[in-house]
Amino acid sequence: MIADNRRKKIFELLDKNGSVRVTELSRIFSISEVTIRADLADMENKGLLTRVHGGAVSSYKPYYNMSLNQRMATNQEQKEIITEKIADMIEDNDTIMLNAGTTTLLAFRAIPKNLNLNIVTNSLSIALEGTTNPNFNIVLLGGLVNSKYQFTFGDDAIRQLKFYHADKLILSVDGIDIKHGFSTYYDKEAEIDRIMLEQSSINIVAADHSKFNRCAFTKISDLSVADYIVTDTNVPDAFKNKLAKHSIKIR
Repeated sequence: MIADNRRKKIFELLDKNGSVRVTELSRIFSISEVTIRADLADMENKGLLTRVHGGAVSSYKPYYNMSLNQRMATNQEQKEIITEKIADMIEDNDTIMLNAGTTTLLAFRAIPKNLNLNIVTNSLSIALEGTTNPNFNIVLLGGLVNSKYQFTFGDDAIRQLKFYHADKLILSVDGIDIKHGFSTYYDKEAEIDRIMLEQSSINIVAADHSKFNRCAFTKISDLSVADYIVTDTNVPDAFKNKLAKHSIKIR
């Protein structure tokens, strides 16, 4: 088993059990404890876990296991600041893409309802809410469904997405890190996110301050793909200066 797949399995075990033991992982994967410790060290460097004597514990279990409604309530004030800024960036007759996430759902709700828009999304929540507005032409990507977090994914969704082009993408991410780029907890949605970035003229990444200096489970892309990062007022100036070196505009 290649290292990335093994680390994915370790992450899944952490999510399920809250902790893992080096000896048990060595037995499961039939590899040395030295290799397992190297895996855990790499995952700790990415902020995915915390190493303890003999194993590791999950760093993000509480947030990772939140329901969609619970996540909506997390950092809600900061998310509202972000979504108001994004709403000002949307123009009449735009085609916009939105991935699934609480910030993108709130951004969608903030968009003026009198605008005529084409909207392409893999978010079930956005699609259902959007169909109530006759000014919005909603395209929901088909495919497999993640019922807990209300998004579609898989080969069918990817195949369909490649037929569309957007003026603007609003992308919600779980991690922004200078070295590791943009990342998400959900490997099944990461490929959707990558293609949306390729299929849009202007890429707008939406993230509150808690996502900065954090690396979630699956890398989406390098930072250079973003035209804008829209965030709240709590991001340290030092991090903003680093992002400016990548020619990314901060709003």
